[in-house]
Amino acid sequence: MIVIGIDPGIARVGYGVIAVRNRNPEPICYGCIESDKDKSPSARLLHIYSEVTALIGRYPPAHIAVEKLFFSRNITSAMSVSEARGVILLLAGQQEIPVTEYTPNQVKQAITGSGRADKRQMQEMIQRLLRLPELPKPDDAADALSIALCHIHILR
Repeated sequence: MIVIGIDPGIARVGYGVIAVRNRNPEPICYGCIESDKDKSPSARLLHIYSEVTALIGRYPPAHIAVEKLFFSRNITSAMSVSEARGVILLLAGQQEIPVTEYTPNQVKQAITGSGRADKRQMQEMIQRLLRLPELPKPDDAADALSIALCHIHILR
């Protein structure tokens, strides 16, 4: 079974692909899809759509886990992120891939046992749990791995 975790954004979409073999999570790949800030919003969203489509084509997932939108102050940023999320949710719907959404606190709780874990604690735990040779970077990719692993823990 393959789970793709996605940390949505308009500038960067973090992704983490994890396979579960014999009940053990194994990282397949992780990284970021970056969109050019000089492009129009529609061109940026099309780029995200194309890249996530290609990712799903390479690693057909049984599930996609996406971070729920969380914002406190910057409504403009929240709108862009929600547009990127919409593209990802549409794509999953078109391909009939189940999607589950998790808040940042749910992910932190599932990975570290504390909803108050900071970025560094999350990266260190992901490195340990997935037996990675180094801390996963950038942050968006590490977050996406966390989201995928959270979903795998919930499925168990």
